[in-house]
Amino acid sequence: MSSGQSAFEHTAAEALPRLGGTALRALAEHLRAGWPEQAILTGPAREFAETAQSILDARRESDVSVEEAAGVLKGLAVGYARRAGEIGVEPVWSGPGSHPVPVRSTARVLVELIEKADRELFLMTYSARPHRQLRQALADALARGVTVTVIVETLQGARGALGGAEPAEAFTGLGGIELWHWPADRRVERSSKMHAKIAVADRSGLLVSSANLTQSGVDRNIEAGLLVRGGTAPVRAAEHLVELKTGGVLERLSVDPRGARG
Repeated sequence: MSSGQSAFEHTAAEALPRLGGTALRALAEHLRAGWPEQAILTGPAREFAETAQSILDARRESDVSVEEAAGVLKGLAVGYARRAGEIGVEPVWSGPGSHPVPVRSTARVLVELIEKADRELFLMTYSARPHRQLRQALADALARGVTVTVIVETLQGARGALGGAEPAEAFTGLGGIELWHWPADRRVERSSKMHAKIAVADRSGLLVSSANLTQSGVDRNIEAGLLVRGGTAPVRAAEHLVELKTGGVLERLSVDPRGARG
């Protein structure tokens, strides 16, 4: 294998979790059919064009033929589809356990999900308070170069339903985290809340739970959730969050060291 083809395969493999098998297979077919680049880059999601462009650029720079490139992309798509069929779903609980029915705890599953992230991590929560284990896992992920995005509710958005400090303050001191929120003035209904609680790691693991990122939520309350590994659910969840960001539904949120929101 030439170094050029190896570089192209690396770029395509890195793009696979962002595009998914179906989009990658379509890209291969369009390449082989001789579609103009502009037509190839037309996709259903904003992220598609940027990711597909990186693949097309890598093909040119690596001097890989269209036929070779299409073969690599189709092979990756087939492998991805096979892996997507290997889906695992398990219940996750906070609060008291029961010996006859062993279950995994929310805090442990969440920490493991963060610890296993190599590239990308999304966290979304309504309320948040500092949690030592979660903060350490996030600090370690940032040190590994993982892109960490946290979407939180704000006191303004909660309209009195949350008290105390801003939820985003739970992440102060963790340099490199991107904080986002749903601005109150962009909500159709005044009473709407940013109430989702999910975690997505590398678009391959998804935790959906009733637990907020607080000590009570992940440890003490009785909260329930599902951990999904493999399949399309983690990919679609991450894609949806990216669309909410790039589409302007969500907005960057800054919190200074004193906790003031900017």
